[in-house]
Amino acid sequence: MSATQMRHLKLWYAGQARNWPLAGYEVDELEEGFADAVRFHPEHKHSPRPLTELVPEFTAGPIASLRAAIGRQSQADFIAAHDALTRACNACHVATEFSFNVVVRPVSNPYSNQNFEAPR
Repeated sequence: MSATQMRHLKLWYAGQARNWPLAGYEVDELEEGFADAVRFHPEHKHSPRPLTELVPEFTAGPIASLRAAIGRQSQADFIAAHDALTRACNACHVATEFSFNVVVRPVSNPYSNQNFEAPR
């Protein structure tokens, strides 16, 4: 899930820069990461339900909303969809008894070696 955290952050900065191709790429990568988590860890420690059920339940809607916002190139819709994804991640963490792992909207960019602006 560390890669998922990185993708969540990079998605945010791509959306803030209105770099819609990069944002779309990061959504694809997030979705692949969720699929890998389910494939490689179908159950998680003390989770009362398998990840094969929980991850799609919590992420499918926000991922679809992000894709739609990116397609419309709407920063306002993107922000709402990204925040919905963040809430979904936290809800999934609660559902899997992993609530001590709280995801938030990024506040600083550790990727000083990447330009998030769209190419001109």
